[in-house]
Amino acid sequence: MSKSDAKSRIDSLIKEVSQYAYEYYVLDKPSISDAVYDGLISELKKLETEYPDLVRQDSPTQRVYGEALDKFKKVEHKYPMISLNDVFSIEDVEAWVKRMDKLLPGVKHEYFCDTKKDGLACALIYQDGLLTQAVTRGDSKVGEDVTRNVRTINNVPLSLRRDAKNKQFLQGRTEIRGEIVMLKSDFKKLNDKREAEGKPLFANPRNLSAGTIRQLDPKLVAERPLFFVGYDLLRDNPNEAPTNMFAYESMTDLGITRSMEASVFSSVSEVMKFIDEWSVKRDKLSYITDGLVIKVNDRSQYTKLGVVGKNPRGAVAFKYAAEQATTVVRDIVISIGRTGAATPVAVFDPVVVAGTTVKHASLHNADEIERLDIRRGDTVVIFKAGDIIPQVESVLTNLRPKEAKKIDYKSELSRQYPELEFERPAGEVVYRVKGLSGPIILKRSLMHYASKGALDIDTLGEKNVEALVDAGLVEDAADIYTLTVDDVLKLDRFAEISAENLVSAIKKSKTPSLERFIFGLGIRHVGQQTAIDLAKRFESVEALSKASLDELRDVEGIGEVVAESIVAWFADEDNQELLRKFAEYSVKPNYKKTAGGPLEGKSFVITGSLESMSRDDAAEKIRALGGTFQTAVAKGTTYLVAGGKVGASKLATAKKFKTEVIDEKKFLSLLK
Repeated sequence: MSKSDAKSRIDSLIKEVSQYAYEYYVLDKPSISDAVYDGLISELKKLETEYPDLVRQDSPTQRVYGEALDKFKKVEHKYPMISLNDVFSIEDVEAWVKRMDKLLPGVKHEYFCDTKKDGLACALIYQDGLLTQAVTRGDSKVGEDVTRNVRTINNVPLSLRRDAKNKQFLQGRTEIRGEIVMLKSDFKKLNDKREAEGKPLFANPRNLSAGTIRQLDPKLVAERPLFFVGYDLLRDNPNEAPTNMFAYESMTDLGITRSMEASVFSSVSEVMKFIDEWSVKRDKLSYITDGLVIKVNDRSQYTKLGVVGKNPRGAVAFKYAAEQATTVVRDIVISIGRTGAATPVAVFDPVVVAGTTVKHASLHNADEIERLDIRRGDTVVIFKAGDIIPQVESVLTNLRPKEAKKIDYKSELSRQYPELEFERPAGEVVYRVKGLSGPIILKRSLMHYASKGALDIDTLGEKNVEALVDAGLVEDAADIYTLTVDDVLKLDRFAEISAENLVSAIKKSKTPSLERFIFGLGIRHVGQQTAIDLAKRFESVEALSKASLDELRDVEGIGEVVAESIVAWFADEDNQELLRKFAEYSVKPNYKKTAGGPLEGKSFVITGSLESMSRDDAAEKIRALGGTFQTAVAKGTTYLVAGGKVGASKLATAKKFKTEVIDEKKFLSLLK
């Protein structure tokens, strides 16, 4: 095939494939099978490989490209991406209409209504019909450039569709705004696949969509089935899109997927009928929604009404009431986050809200506890804010047990963390650990994670941890798995070989044993033996994260305090994000069931130093043979290994619990 023939064929293939994509994503009426589509794409790739100088910017093969970024570039929006005021009833809608009537007396309105998608708002910029930039909402004025990631989304056209209807939008700048979502069916498939692979499940489509689009590596983004749904079209000349419905119809012509539920009404009563209809039907939508958008259809009227703060007067968001449920608070535990903030968490009997089972909810801070007057034993109303995050809405005080005591937050901090001091900085609502900054806590947690008893990353000692944290290369333990040799070489401490050794050692730690990983998480009161017991009982981090207080207390050696600490750790949003990142970076803890060894059922405490091995090595050997290593003699301890001089108090404790005292020689014989 000559080069001119190849160019002609490439142009024809791109046109044909783009038409099929339009039929599939926009019209929902595919005219060919997936196999035929894949065959055309395969031919296109082959021709582009043979003639790389003929590769077009809008070719569907150019969706995934380039290496990961260091960070996203900030971009100022040409037109602010403002948010909408929320309304919750017909009275609220009528009040909104009356406010508009005062500003535009005697003007009749049409009302444009559409379902509100629960995703990440994004603006697509097309210049002369070609996609040139994609920007997140950000703070409404400045967003982040996520162009490379958005190009991987299959239903985002790399060039706008051309026909006689939309000529004006193919010249100059056309901005398409919409939501990046994950369809419910795709989310389920993704989680089903992860479950089959033994990976942690993602929490919900909205968080996953937002988290994915902000990944620095577009190849990772391409692995996720994201979907773009347009909701606005902007031009420098506003007269080119006179109404919202015209903008929607134009998006369809241009090849942009948009909501087909959108409608125009002439009265508030018709709007409310539409709202009632979708309150019943919304569960059948392919994406998650928590309400409807209502706008003045005429965009010149919308512009005249203006903006108050960050909210336009000509539009509102009708929010459906979140699903509610009642349950009983069994405990209130406090979690210490990675910044040292102390966050209270309500632990309650499992309850289904908005289709998912929840067992705990953040109470945010001491002021919120005071406002709700929430107590252990209270019956509470739980709801999901935005259909996502479980919250305690109110307390049913009439059902309060007589013995329920008011929560004294300072006393709770002292009881749950007797070894720490807390302070509440002026002007803040959150108590924090006194004397500990975020970087100090991060350094300690990272050193623990890399320690010999945990993931045993021998090149990640104290000095290297300090260098990584001080340079801003890591913000949590999971970030070490993103480090490259080039990153590490930027630090003064490292040469080529030492940088390669560090990155290699970190990479080798991606498949730790489950018990080492649990211990490495640094959950308060969870030592090596407790981590082993938890691994045996739950066999995965996900199962452990869902464990109730009662299930944890059933594990031998775990009491109220340890169970509370575990629940609080997994309830903390920072820790949930940390686990998500571990999974994202392919850290896969593994659990291997072991047959009972010769020391099964026997427990050991070692005092003094041993001549033949360190105490840590002795503990490893005991566990490898099925025994239990303890740090102090207790009821049921089988042996006290006396490696040196034994104090009278230890001997007395051993005698009290009828623990046999043995020397190192006898201990070594047991190991054999």
